[in-house]
Amino acid sequence: MTPVTGGGLFEASAPRPLADRLRPATLDAVVGQGHLLGPEGPIGRMVRARRLASMILWGPPGCGKTTIARLLARHTDLHFAPLSAVFSGVADLRRVFEEARGRRASGTGTLLFVDEIHRFNRAQQDGFLPFVEEGTVTLVGATTENPSFELNAALLSRCQVFVLNRLDDAALEGLLTRAETATGRPLPLDPDARAALKAMADGDGRYALTLAEEVFALDPPAPLDTAGLAAGIQRRAPIYDKAQEGHYNLMSALHKSLRGSDTDAALYWLARMFAGGEDPRYVARRLTRFAVEDVGLADPQALPQAIAAWEAYERLGSPEGELAIAQLVIYLGTAPKSNAGYVAYKSAMDMARRTGSLMPPKHILNAPTRLMKDLGYGKDYAYDHDTPEGFSGQNYFPDGMSRVEFYAPVERGFEREIRKRLDYWSRLRNRGVV
Repeated sequence: MTPVTGGGLFEASAPRPLADRLRPATLDAVVGQGHLLGPEGPIGRMVRARRLASMILWGPPGCGKTTIARLLARHTDLHFAPLSAVFSGVADLRRVFEEARGRRASGTGTLLFVDEIHRFNRAQQDGFLPFVEEGTVTLVGATTENPSFELNAALLSRCQVFVLNRLDDAALEGLLTRAETATGRPLPLDPDARAALKAMADGDGRYALTLAEEVFALDPPAPLDTAGLAAGIQRRAPIYDKAQEGHYNLMSALHKSLRGSDTDAALYWLARMFAGGEDPRYVARRLTRFAVEDVGLADPQALPQAIAAWEAYERLGSPEGELAIAQLVIYLGTAPKSNAGYVAYKSAMDMARRTGSLMPPKHILNAPTRLMKDLGYGKDYAYDHDTPEGFSGQNYFPDGMSRVEFYAPVERGFEREIRKRLDYWSRLRNRGVV
């Protein structure tokens, strides 16, 4: 039997998911992306002028990338040719390009929509270039990954990148209202459960409608509360790819929250990372770096606390060990901050690269042989402990190199005390104690 193609006989009567039934028919019905699709948005202006540029739509799942691509083709009278990078190969691309050439010869343009375009390898991405350049296709690629990491520079240079928003509470509420209108009945949830459903959707409009459809199917005798909602539907795992951008975004948010001494925000990002399945050892390593780089000697206990928390996790394991890391986050968030040591080290490294192989001054070199003594090694060295102040003030920089102050402690925490010591030694050095 020959399979039916292009839509079966009974396809129109087959059941369709609510999210598919409510797919917007016009661009102005797309929620949450007004910054791109509105009258003054860049895509809105293109549609009004009926001149589409090739573009990459970058955004999280369920924000409307596929819908927007379909509507762009409809509003500009282009043939819509969809491909999924997950299921397509070189043969599929050749076929699409040949068909697009044929349409172009008859006066019809083609909008080539490539879902998950970042999954094409570099060579496949290069294959788009001549067809985009000559106008055989208008490329609209969709990706959930950062294009600057995942797409060829050559392809990016020929496309505009548009960032789609994760759907906010108002956008999700608009979708739920549409679902209620389409079904002719209110969603059987009390206000708290309705808010919980939107939180569970996590900015994904398609998933919000899928959850709503599940709730409608439950048909409870009374509106569900939050507990009833949780018992009746499945909650999905948070969107968090430990190997991709989300991993680095959340770690950056944790690091910068700590640097800004916002302990509560830092605890939230820590919880988000753990909820997404992040390895606590990775977090402990990054927090140890923070203790050195951003707290430093403003609180000399920051580094021992970080090492102790890391070791406590190794000894306790999960889930008890995560509490030690949370305690470390609290300690680092509330500690005085200084990057003076970090800045001093970078400055010293830069100076070392620029000055090359300058020898230390001879008076601070050991002289284990007679020849070295004859050459002046160790001559006139002042033993600091023999001075009244315990400080000789001798020069320890290479001969001919001016003294450089790399380390400039801040007036915070323990570094305030260090500043006093450095100032005292500076006065002695300038007074010439030797």
